[in-house]
Amino acid sequence: MHGVRTPPLKPLARIRRIVLRLLFGALIVGVLVVGGTAFRVWQVARVDDWTKADLAVVLGAAQYNGVPSDVLEARLEHALGLYEAGVVGYVATTGGRQPGDNFTEGQVGKLWLVKRGVPEDRVLQVGEGADTLGSLRAVASVAKEHDLTTAVIVSDPWHSLRARTMAEDAGLHAWTSPTRSGPNVQTRETQWFYIKRETGALLYYRLMKAHAGVFDELKMPKIG
Repeated sequence: MHGVRTPPLKPLARIRRIVLRLLFGALIVGVLVVGGTAFRVWQVARVDDWTKADLAVVLGAAQYNGVPSDVLEARLEHALGLYEAGVVGYVATTGGRQPGDNFTEGQVGKLWLVKRGVPEDRVLQVGEGADTLGSLRAVASVAKEHDLTTAVIVSDPWHSLRARTMAEDAGLHAWTSPTRSGPNVQTRETQWFYIKRETGALLYYRLMKAHAGVFDELKMPKIG
């Protein structure tokens, strides 16, 4: 008895099946890439590396007429701890100014550190850059002028992987020691929000080698 043959697919049906398979494959790859990146953001956020480095790089955050915001102050306090422990010989403070500001974030960071005992010549004020990428490229240029090659990046935990990636692309040998205090690290809601934001921003950077401004425009949901 002969088996029943399945009739061959018509060309249009065959093309439709191939397209569906390709779309499904792309979807699976996309999920794996996004999920893997989010996991790495979370994983690197947990790393606090106090290996000796030439300098600590404090990534800028808001300041108010010369007074650092709670986010910036938490980063500065952590960098101060690294300097006082002898982990770094210099601290670079970064960040430009918003329209109407009298101070750059870099200036405010330097003033804060010097007031707390860090010698002025040990604080490299880099008041350039309107975003992480611009700031780290400016730091790398200043570090090169001072023959400094290794850097520990000080920011919020969820920012660590993207900042480290950008620092290394700018020419620094970098690792991370994030702050564990401040409003950006206090609740699960803030943690999940920033993991999502950093995942998108890092994927955009790896693809375009540019800063993803749209992710900085996302607003943190109100903590209730």
